[in-house]
Amino acid sequence: MILCTECYLQTEGPHGQQTLMLHRVKKADDINEGKWIGLGGKFEAGESPEACLLREVREEAGVELTDFRLRGMVSFFVEGKPEDSMLIFVYTASDWSGDVDLDGCSEGELTWVDTDAIDALNLWEGDRLFWNWLRADEGFFSARFIYEDERLAHHDVTFY
Repeated sequence: MILCTECYLQTEGPHGQQTLMLHRVKKADDINEGKWIGLGGKFEAGESPEACLLREVREEAGVELTDFRLRGMVSFFVEGKPEDSMLIFVYTASDWSGDVDLDGCSEGELTWVDTDAIDALNLWEGDRLFWNWLRADEGFFSARFIYEDERLAHHDVTFY
């Protein structure tokens, strides 16, 4: 199983809360091509979830997180492709040092999006579910998403 992190940086913008989103449009053969996701990526050897989170956010946005919270975990499976199974640690962050580099990400375009508008973006179906859990502050969650091709076939979740 591939271990990953995903993080949503959030701040107060001129018209309310905004969230930094990554529009995956730059990487060849990208399973996330065209989707909007949070910052993050795969663990490197010996990394904890927090070390992976800090490294990935630094690499993709050029900032050092100073306040972040683990909000849940997602087990992600694709029917017939066990090699694509992932366990994703989902975080939100409310403070960081440095200025977000909107032009420096090699994997896509970073954009501050009004948090209320995220549902209208091209998200994975499972991401749309957990995004709503994050917004409603349902508590810590552990979810399982099973996809057939690019369609969410089944999911279950436990809140703590």
